[in-house]
Amino acid sequence: MRTSHLHHQLQTLLGQSNTWADRRHLQTFIWMVIGVICAECISLPKWAIYSRTRAAFAQSHQRRFSRWLHNPRINVHKLYSPLIQKALAHWGSSTIVLIEDTSMLWDEFCLIRLSVQFRGRAVPLVWRVIRHRSSSVQLSVYQAMLQRAAKLVPTGVSVCFLADRGFADVQLMRYLRDQLHWNFRIRVKSNTWIHRPGKGWSQLNQYRLALGEVVLLQGVSLTKTKPLAKLHLAIGRDPLSQQCWLVATNEPATLQTFREYALRFAIEEKLLDEKSNGFQLERSEVRSVIALSRLCLVLAVATLVLTVQGQQVVASGKRRWVDCHWQRGNSYLRLGWSWFKGVVYQGWHLFLTLALQGQLDPDPAFASKKQLQKQLQREFTVKSYCSAS
Repeated sequence: MRTSHLHHQLQTLLGQSNTWADRRHLQTFIWMVIGVICAECISLPKWAIYSRTRAAFAQSHQRRFSRWLHNPRINVHKLYSPLIQKALAHWGSSTIVLIEDTSMLWDEFCLIRLSVQFRGRAVPLVWRVIRHRSSSVQLSVYQAMLQRAAKLVPTGVSVCFLADRGFADVQLMRYLRDQLHWNFRIRVKSNTWIHRPGKGWSQLNQYRLALGEVVLLQGVSLTKTKPLAKLHLAIGRDPLSQQCWLVATNEPATLQTFREYALRFAIEEKLLDEKSNGFQLERSEVRSVIALSRLCLVLAVATLVLTVQGQQVVASGKRRWVDCHWQRGNSYLRLGWSWFKGVVYQGWHLFLTLALQGQLDPDPAFASKKQLQKQLQREFTVKSYCSAS
């Protein structure tokens, strides 16, 4: 299939011509999405061979893409918000899991992103790129992102917010609980101070846990500086990895709290897709905050398109057209990527539905028998303590 036909299908799927300041910007953008998926890397010269326009020289395509990335008329969130809202409009579940993370690029830029956890992967929701030499950022830097994300979540769907230790900030927890009314599971540091009524102040590293031991602390206060009360903590040591997990939550802590927090690792797979195992983001030569943010728009739409395609491949019973495993072994994004290549080289057609289904995965990825056996070998001893308010 000629990529020009693919371009037409993507234009139908994305359906965003009315939100663009200039229709030519949309045409260029779709060629960039096709380029990054087909080339499997962020390289403007490599994208050129997949672009079918009147330009004859690769350098002309490269300059066109570069101008697009630096064009002040390209409003990233104005363009992406209608797309992701449409994709989430029929989520079909009472809860949506949002994962916040930061990623450093060349020790010069920090990418702050809030993503939707979807069947083992993460689909970008909102993001911001700043020039910053650390992955630790203050709430004031990304608070507007949270506000924007709240407007994109479907009405009537509750939010569970997940984040690692870099976001262990009581100011953030207070904002999530009291202002946005989101639930959260946030990993905290071992030197964090907690207060238990009648027990006084102590640090979490004072709890010496044996392998498989779990302590649930209900109704505690966190940190000595502007302490936040009525929080709950799940503390445990994994019998397999021997790592200690310390998770703060606004809801009563249970053993399930660890399972819910574990959904955060979908973002690690997402980062792998963007870097060494996918789009090769770190090989990009773009070194501008604004241009990087627009580049993230290209990656976000590519991720959304591929994930939706993979979802539809499974729903239509065509998974084994692109997956050699008897049971699903590839992520939805990878299934979608293979299907996309089939559209290019086999004459298949894109699924023209842009919707993420939040219900339980009908075809979950199958871990190896060895990994599954390890999971079943986990045993925990649970102790729960409830402090009077």
